[in-house]
Amino acid sequence: MKCNVAVVLMHDHLDGDLAREEVIQLQQHLVQCPSCYARYESLERTDALVKALPIEKAPDYLSDKIMKSLPSPRRPAAWTSWVRRHPAVSAAAIFLVVMLSSFVSMWNQSQELSVSGPDLEHVIIEGKKVIVPAGQKVTGDLTVVNGDVQVLGDLDGNLTVIDGNLTPLASTAHIAGEIKTIDRAVDWFWYKVSSYFGTLAYGS
Repeated sequence: MKCNVAVVLMHDHLDGDLAREEVIQLQQHLVQCPSCYARYESLERTDALVKALPIEKAPDYLSDKIMKSLPSPRRPAAWTSWVRRHPAVSAAAIFLVVMLSSFVSMWNQSQELSVSGPDLEHVIIEGKKVIVPAGQKVTGDLTVVNGDVQVLGDLDGNLTVIDGNLTPLASTAHIAGEIKTIDRAVDWFWYKVSSYFGTLAYGS
């Protein structure tokens, strides 16, 4: 047995963690190695001295004093408890707030005329006025933002006018779908939300 191994076994032996076979090997090494024997005797005396020292008992009031000195746990706010109890409602509310803020932001960013639809070939734009000419047919939904709309011909779809005006329909005009006039950002928001969920439900 090497001395460095013997030193490790000395500590384990003094702690009572050494197997019987290792105890025998350590004792044989100590008989043959005066240096390790002297080290073991020194460790043995130190261990006996430590075990002989009286054990100081902490005063009874110490535990209470320590516990009282600790900061009190923070109580969660009432709204956080409500959120944990109603996760679905909370998620829906957050979704609506995010969508409302994004739509209002988009609403305020631009006041320029915007015309959208699948068939704009025959649509006439004069300044901020959008015209479906008499004798012409526009297929699909037509959406006009920040402009006035005049329908003289046929519109085979829905007409949505956002923040604009719809001139009374001429006698030659015909609109196959719904007519929606949206004048405020909040109305536009709900229009967008209903359109969004309509797309999810029907895929169009």
